[in-house]
This record gives sequence, structure tokens and C-alpha cells, in this order.
Amino acid sequence: MSKHRLEQQLALNGGMKAVTRIAGKGQPKIGVDEFISVAERFGFSAAALAQFRAVAEAEALGDGPFLANYYSNLKETKVQAFERLARQLFDVGYAVATSSGTGALHAAFVAAGVGPGTEVICPAIGFFATAAAVVQAKGIPIFCDVDHSMMMDPTRIEALITPRTVAIAPTHCMGGVCDMPAIMKVARRHKLKVVEDCAQACGGKVRGRYVGTYGDLGCFSISAYKIVGGGEGGMVLTNNKRLWERVNQVAECGGLWRPVRFAPPRYDGELFCGTNYRMSEMEAAVDVVQIQRMAGIVKRFRQAKLRVLGQLKTYREIVPQTLVDAEGEVGYTLRFFPESIDLAVRIAEALRAENIPAGTRGHSTTPDWHLSRYMFPVTLKTSSSPEGCPFTCPLYTERGGAVEYRDDDCPVANDLFQRVVSIRLNQWYTAQDCRSIARGINKVLSAYCTPDPSATPWL
Repeated sequence: MSKHRLEQQLALNGGMKAVTRIAGKGQPKIGVDEFISVAERFGFSAAALAQFRAVAEAEALGDGPFLANYYSNLKETKVQAFERLARQLFDVGYAVATSSGTGALHAAFVAAGVGPGTEVICPAIGFFATAAAVVQAKGIPIFCDVDHSMMMDPTRIEALITPRTVAIAPTHCMGGVCDMPAIMKVARRHKLKVVEDCAQACGGKVRGRYVGTYGDLGCFSISAYKIVGGGEGGMVLTNNKRLWERVNQVAECGGLWRPVRFAPPRYDGELFCGTNYRMSEMEAAVDVVQIQRMAGIVKRFRQAKLRVLGQLKTYREIVPQTLVDAEGEVGYTLRFFPESIDLAVRIAEALRAENIPAGTRGHSTTPDWHLSRYMFPVTLKTSSSPEGCPFTCPLYTERGGAVEYRDDDCPVANDLFQRVVSIRLNQWYTAQDCRSIARGINKVLSAYCTPDPSATPWL
């Protein structure tokens, strides 16, 4: 057969291929410049960056890296490695890496069945993101007062439960831990889901068990602002496969997590419209290292706090924060309650003069979204549309729902939030540093308060 005829014949039928080679040669989409940009963000010097560039430019990058979790053709991506380590460290069946702690909360609440017409019991102290995620899931937050641990008071939960309640959302605040056994007892008695917010206490434990593993779902903020994390990330833990699948459908609604991506639903409720809360590979590359440091970080914080507390005297006018589990909490903040706001202000000022990093809210009336009375996007019942959903949703009102948020709903939280004196601790304190801190606290408290061996102990 002539060459001309072979060229005209389809290659499928034995003819010549129309395209035998591609002459155009491009550059990697992601290459050395992007790598140097990341190194710049780490703060390396110009001299170091020049050395990095010289080494990197000598490498053959081919088409460059594909910096995504899915379709990467790697044995294990950084996101997958992070999730594997999380499962191992926390001894759970399932872990989902997310783009933020708030995204983790939203996905978890949806997975737990929060939706129109439902209520979730949230603590009066803790960042607004917990309650906001309930509203984002179309549920209604109901605020529960705290006790002297500054965590949700388990004895107050039962009075807040209604036929609309589907979940309880205890928040482990400022390195402390909630009384999870007591909370779980109430939840199980009323067949309620528990979604733990562990954003501020990653690595904390109650009775030897990690927070985030007591509830049906545990949510974490893995970020630069928290115990572990380098940028902006989050995580959801669970031991329930169906809950894990529902979390995935919220956080990765493109179906990439499914065995057969575009297949019909395998069971009722598997598929619904979610969003994208995927953790990026670049974030995971940092967090997969960070999560392995968790135990050491927590151990150092805990040791520093216990060293300081063990050297403090007791005072008639001072009530220390109740520690649910002194040996288990993360412990990066030492807190106590002077008998009055005026005394708290004087003590905090004196501590700072001693070079001890202390603070108190005092008489300030500046709104703070860590206290329920000031969580205006929730308490004002505003929404992104004029209709006012979910607060005005018929599925809520026709079930008797008519929540009203008042400033005095949680009086204990309001009181403690103003009076508490907080001392930020450093995980790198030496034993001598702890002695100095304790000596300074005793010095100040002895100047303003009455030493009393029978007063409330620190431990």
C-alpha cells in the first residue's frame, strides 16, 4: 500500500498515525520559583534562598509536582499520611483532614444530623465558630452555662434538652478539658450525638483518653494559632463509618472520596450537596510533621503548669479554675478568679509588672465572640437572606421552636469571663522559670489577698 494511502487510512485499521511526535517543549507548571516562594514564606535569608535555588535548578523536575491529594499517582500523599497518623495517634477508625476547624465543625454537625428544625447545645464560653457552624448546618444553638472549669456544666445540660435537640457540642477551651464522662452520660441517656470541639486542646486527655474520641465526632483546628499546625487546617475524627462518609460528602462533595466517584448512592442519605473543605497538600506537608510533635508539646505545657501550680499558696480571695483532669489537660493557660473585678484588675497589673504575662477582661464592655452574649451573628438571629432562616424556618417554629437569646441567659459565664485572670504559659519554661513564675504569683497574691491554708487548693 502506498505511503499516501497509509496516511489516509485510520490508524485503527493499520494506517499511519497522524501525530508521531510533539515538537513543543514546555516548562513545569509548578517549579523552582514556586518552591522558592514557599521558602521565602519560611523567612530564610537571601543567601540561603540563593543556595536553595542553585540546588533546585540543578534538579530535573520533569513536568513538576502535582500538588493535590487526589490523582497524584503517589504511594501516599501528604494528606493521606496526615490522616493515617491521626488515626494511629488517636486510636480511631477514621480521620478526615479539612481546610479549617470551622469546616470540620460544619461537616461534623451535618454528619450528626443537624439541620432545619433541630437544636444543638453549645457552651457559653468558647469561640463563636462552634455556634456559627450549627447555624451553617441550619440548626439552632442553645447556650449552656459553665462551671468553674469554664467549660460546659454537665449538670445544666438536661434542662436545655427539648424534642428538637439532636446533639451536644462540648468545647475544650484554652488548653483545658471538659468533663466528658459526665457529658456523655447525659447524651447517651437522651440518645443525642456528641460533637467535640477540640480546637484549643489538641492532645488533651480526660482519664487517659484523648479529647475528640469520647463523642461521636471530634473536631480539631490544625493551624498556626493552635497547639499543632502551621497554617490553616482542621480535622474530624470518628469511629463510625457512616458518619465518616457523611463528613466526606460535606467536605468533598465532588465524590472523589467514594470507591466509584460518580456512582448512584449506595444507601439512602449517602449523597447530598456539600462543599469543599479539603486540606491542601501544602498544608498537609507541614501538618504531617506538626502532628507528630503533639505529644511532646503537650507534655512540656502540662509539666510547666503542674510545676507552677505545685508551688502556689492558697488565698481566701482567690478561687482557682477547676481542673477536670490536671494530668490530662494541655495546660497552656493558668487561670484563677479573684473575688471581684477590681481585685482582678489590680492583680493582673501587678503580675505584668513582675514580667508575668497576665491579663483580665476586667470592667471592659468591648464585645468578645468567645462569650455567648456577644456572639451577635447568632444572638441577633440574623441570616444571609431577609427570610431569617434557620430561626424562622417553619420546620423549627412548627415544632415549637422559638429561641430568644438574652444577656443574662448564662450568668456564671458572664461573671467568670469578666473576673478571670489568665496567665499564658510557655512550653519551654525550665524548672527555674517555673519557680520564678510561681514566686512572682505568690508575691503579688500575698500583697493583695489573705493567705489561707484552708482556701480552695490549686490542684
